[in-house]
Amino acid sequence: MGRSSLALVVIVALLIAGKAIAAVGGLFREPTPCPETGQAVAVVTSRRELWLCTDGTMAARFAVSLGRGGVDKHRRGDARTPLGTYPLGNPRPSRHFGTFIPIGYPTPEQAALGFTGSAVGIHGPPRDWEDSDPPITAVDWTLGCIATGSDAEVELVAKFVRQRQPFIVIY
Repeated sequence: MGRSSLALVVIVALLIAGKAIAAVGGLFREPTPCPETGQAVAVVTSRRELWLCTDGTMAARFAVSLGRGGVDKHRRGDARTPLGTYPLGNPRPSRHFGTFIPIGYPTPEQAALGFTGSAVGIHGPPRDWEDSDPPITAVDWTLGCIATGSDAEVELVAKFVRQRQPFIVIY
């Protein structure tokens, strides 16, 4: 085999190896929960994370607490966080949590299936929480809401909601 043929074989082998490495690297890349287009708040319940998303790109990410009953809310009082895609209401003051951002649960389709509940939203820590306490996002404690770890975090989410009017996807 001549030098040019050997060089061609080496180049092809390196290209194949490079594609294999890139493919393996892609397996370990963190997938984004952000929808490819539009403005969204994405909540990854398995990782207890809330992401602010713009056209498939994360603008911010926060640790959150969820409902103490788990996920997949179906009825009032089950202390579960709903799964699905919902509209978000206007952020408003809350005497219990500082700021409250309503989540449009249940959707009309869910209500027709018998899903019940209300007052589900995104909020900050309870007013009696002290900064010296363990992190508020260390355990799931809400009655079905999504709670950020600080007032500053929920204010950033509220600003995003006010400016961009996103939807929320919880999965």
